[in-house]
Amino acid sequence: MSIYVNKDTKVITQGITGKTGQFHTEKCIEYANGKNCFVAGVNPKKAGEKIFDVPIYATVKEAAKETGATTSVIYVPPAGAAAAIWEAVEADLDFVICITEGIPVRDMLEVRNKMKAKEAAGGKKTLLLGPNCPGIITPDEIKIGIMPGHIHKKGRVGVVSRSGTLTYEAVAQLTELGIGQSTAVGIGGDPINGLKHIDVMKAFNDDPDTDAVIMIGEIGGPDEAEAARWCKDNFKKPVVGFIAGVTAPAGKRMGHAGALISGGEDTADAKLAILEECGFKVTRDPSEMGRLLKALL
Repeated sequence: MSIYVNKDTKVITQGITGKTGQFHTEKCIEYANGKNCFVAGVNPKKAGEKIFDVPIYATVKEAAKETGATTSVIYVPPAGAAAAIWEAVEADLDFVICITEGIPVRDMLEVRNKMKAKEAAGGKKTLLLGPNCPGIITPDEIKIGIMPGHIHKKGRVGVVSRSGTLTYEAVAQLTELGIGQSTAVGIGGDPINGLKHIDVMKAFNDDPDTDAVIMIGEIGGPDEAEAARWCKDNFKKPVVGFIAGVTAPAGKRMGHAGALISGGEDTADAKLAILEECGFKVTRDPSEMGRLLKALL
């Protein structure tokens, strides 16, 4: 079992013919069951052609109808990425993963409002992962995104992170200790995004094949605190928590667009304190994440 995706998930790549889309789609096809999972690409100008033996369609709707795909991954440049997300939502896909970094905040606001309005009107709810995220992987089954496949090992520990590189860091530490992962989810570092820590923690809580979780956050925003408070009352499994940005000065934007401390609960120290209070095993040293988790198992 895994959360969100597995070896039977059928995936459409939006932006498959661009440099980034080509590079990462090829890597995903080569990983585990990727050859059977990546069933379509979308590019209106190249409809009817093939790339890596994957047929290209003019629209997401058409690609989904022809292939039965329920998931899409987006490598469309920032100016068109929000429209690409909306196209996938309008096609009633289950799950959309947006890798693109640098989408204008206003574009994301518009898409999020349209998604909420669609749902409120009784339309299908599409889950969005990202934007500005590395994607999702269920080791030895499927990888959708830009993470290095070789560091992952199949197992029973979930990883959720706002930072791509820290996702890989946690995974590599676990694998080195002989501990496999059930699913690793990069939720992305943008201020307006889809799935939050709390959503992924709920999914891990309900997953019978996840025994423990590493949850990695950053400065800025209330997400980690909200997830921790929910976990305190509901989460039944051990969690290791890490928050990046202990030394970041207030009021200065750091790296990720969402990593801006406005003061109060969104500093690293404040978040670490909340995580600890809610029963997480926290560390201030990212090199300790794997070791700490091993001690909890």
